[in-house]
Amino acid sequence: MVKLEEVPDEALIADQPGPLDEEGDWDTDSESDLESEISLPEDETLYERIQALQDMISPRNRRLLSSTFSTASSWFKSGVVFGGKALWVVSTSALLLGVPWALAYAEEQQMVEMEREMKQQQIANEVITPGSSTQARPAL
Repeated sequence: MVKLEEVPDEALIADQPGPLDEEGDWDTDSESDLESEISLPEDETLYERIQALQDMISPRNRRLLSSTFSTASSWFKSGVVFGGKALWVVSTSALLLGVPWALAYAEEQQMVEMEREMKQQQIANEVITPGSSTQARPAL
């Protein structure tokens, strides 16, 4: 069996240093230099300061914040993974389907352009030598 024993905390029982009754008349109208009143330990790191802030938030709110952050980061991570896979599918499909189609289309346009040039040459030949194609040539 376990026996529990209460150990009194001497820091809670001891008198706290603070203003005495004679020091109750404070001048609140004058501006005071806050830097002279607040002294921060110089060896304290930024991580230690942030870690000390957790005492300001209740455990219930910390769990709520943690679960919210975890859910949001999970959704973001899933979105990035899905986006990367979708980008891979689109880019490979464009390369496998789009490049051959673009080459075939360019070749077809080149053929159409060549046919158009040939027709223009025929029209130019008919204009330069009128009637040569319409007159029958004598047989020998």
